[in-house]
Amino acid sequence: MTDPLAVAVGDVARLRKAHPCGGHDWAVTRTGADIGLRCLTCGRKILLDRGDFERRTQRLTPAAASDGVKDTDEG
Repeated sequence: MTDPLAVAVGDVARLRKAHPCGGHDWAVTRTGADIGLRCLTCGRKILLDRGDFERRTQRLTPAAASDGVKDTDEG
């Protein structure tokens, strides 16, 4: 048995199969036994159980890496 995929709210998942709108990338909106996703192309929301999510995920980009450089105000 494999360890569960570490996923957090805000991560961006690229799924293997395209959504009917043509988008592959989804933002994670909920974690737990079920994973909530929002299509970054059309905004559609879906809910997948964790097993389906892990099987369908091709690449997972952490939230910090997908946001780019964090702004800091040090002065």
